[in-house]
Amino acid sequence: MLDNAPYLTHKHDGLTIEGYSRAAVQSYWRLPELKIGFDLGAQPWDFMGTPRWAITHTHLDHIAALSVYLARRRMMKMSPPTVYLPEGSIGPVEAMLRSFSRLDRGRLPCELVGVEPDQEVDLSRELSMSVHKTTHTVPSVGFVIWEKRKKLKPEYLGLSGSEIRDIRLAGTEVSVETRIPLVGYTGDTSPPGLLRNEAFLRAKVLITEMTFVAAQHRKEKIHKNGHMHLDDFVSNSEVFENELIIAGHFSVRYSAQQIERMVRKKLPNLLDNRLKLWVSGGAAEEA
Repeated sequence: MLDNAPYLTHKHDGLTIEGYSRAAVQSYWRLPELKIGFDLGAQPWDFMGTPRWAITHTHLDHIAALSVYLARRRMMKMSPPTVYLPEGSIGPVEAMLRSFSRLDRGRLPCELVGVEPDQEVDLSRELSMSVHKTTHTVPSVGFVIWEKRKKLKPEYLGLSGSEIRDIRLAGTEVSVETRIPLVGYTGDTSPPGLLRNEAFLRAKVLITEMTFVAAQHRKEKIHKNGHMHLDDFVSNSEVFENELIIAGHFSVRYSAQQIERMVRKKLPNLLDNRLKLWVSGGAAEEA
């Protein structure tokens, strides 16, 4: 395939996480097993087959490639994708797509779905996606992908298969649904957008931002601009229940080596080796 945009890859417990994220440059992620991607600051050619995207906010480094992605799928005669984004951005995004459609002289077919915090979207029989309020300089949301499983109720555990079948045929529900938070994605946010959403902290995999890591960068200004600092992870290290925490969206002020050095100085065990720094050229790279 064409190598038109960089991305890193990491596998964890049957999930593949692919993406790239640098502040003010571009952010894009996908989970091929779940058939969904997050944000479209750019669009690697390999990602074109992903049929659903959830966009956290409308800063250009997170949405600029939406038109390109739609045009490429149309060119390849692929079905129109579904794109979730904050409800208030639907009108402006529709206007943007109409403008690009006139400039390109081609349709940009898709289903735009506006979402709001506390909403839940069914993705399939086994998966759903919840929407969470984050805190940034423009309206923004984050997303959690949940796995839904049916589990036999305790009172029926000792019964045979035929007995359970008869009870079910008589109209009694014999199972209960359990939900497992698989992946949380915050997009850009200041600490409250992460810390006030318990589902992010319980997700098996958390993909979030750590835009600033240097001590001289003032946290008050960073938080006001809707971002997080390394110190926010240090001071809240006990709240993360995640198996894997991916930190990205680092400022271009830092090289990969500087990020690695400054993070390891304050978090030498990388949160019990659960913290992965998503930077190319450093120890985090796997592709």
